[in-house]
Amino acid sequence: MEYVTKLTEGAPHAALFLTFHGTGGDEHQFHDFARGLMPAATVLSPRGDVSEHGANRYFRRTGEGVYDMADLARQVARMAGFVGQAKAARQPAATIGLGYSNGANILAALAFAHPDLFDRLVLMHPLIPFTPAPQPGLAGKRVLITAGARDPICPAPMTRALAGWFEAQGADVQVLWHPGGHEIRPEEGDGIGGFLAA
Repeated sequence: MEYVTKLTEGAPHAALFLTFHGTGGDEHQFHDFARGLMPAATVLSPRGDVSEHGANRYFRRTGEGVYDMADLARQVARMAGFVGQAKAARQPAATIGLGYSNGANILAALAFAHPDLFDRLVLMHPLIPFTPAPQPGLAGKRVLITAGARDPICPAPMTRALAGWFEAQGADVQVLWHPGGHEIRPEEGDGIGGFLAA
């Protein structure tokens, strides 16, 4: 369950903020962004240790949008252990997860299987090409999904389907769209800041 990580310890029992990079990113991609959003929090950023032609990922895929579901299940179990250990060591007031693209996908899959791990989820441009099983443990959880209306990797109908699934579980869901594609736009940062400050 060991990952290469970047860790900034916050105040005792402050929020624990985990960040998950996109394909080809690393533990630095969102670490300082998270620190800026919540300066008192402990920020923990694990690097995905699955290589796709040298690019870091959190789980394998066999094609664009085609997931190796057995590997996804294995990697979710590993990451759940990692997050659980981090929480047990710190007893945080709240646990927040933020992920982009592949990082959003592993974070969403963690929530599907282990809804108790996170209190708030920020899913930036997620792609979940399957319908998860019902998960009543997500009732009351706060979820922000950010997306590009013309994202060729994460099509808008699939984003809306994922938001609808979270709503059906009783989660408090917000969706923030920008008019572009898979890139991160400044308004996403503003929206995430507002979501976390609320």
